[in-house]
Formats: sequence, structure tokens, C-alpha cells
Amino acid sequence: MKCEICGKHIKTTFMEKILGTYIKDSNGKKHAVCQECQKNLGNNKKKILENIKYSK
Repeated sequence: MKCEICGKHIKTTFMEKILGTYIKDSNGKKHAVCQECQKNLGNNKKKILENIKYSK
């Protein structure tokens, strides 16, 4: 799985949970975000959603 902000591969634990988070947008779609991007953006949902690169 890749981070939707930086494009790097998100590491997983041995139980296949990601080391990061999922953020839901207004349409209900989940976006995966890595720990580094989450930390750099101050864990602010609004800032994270603004920086997600939508693939259309």
C-alpha cells in the first residue's frame, strides 16, 4: 500500500496493520497516509485532505 500524499510504501506490522492512518474524505472514500506525512502535517485532518493527490 502506498501513501496518497508522498507515494512511498507504507510499512505494515506483522498483523498486516499499516503504520499510519486512514482518512475519510467528504465522499466517504478512505485514503491511506503514512506516519511521516501525518507527523509533518501536524495530524490535522483538513491539511491532510488538502495535500492528498487525487487520482482521476
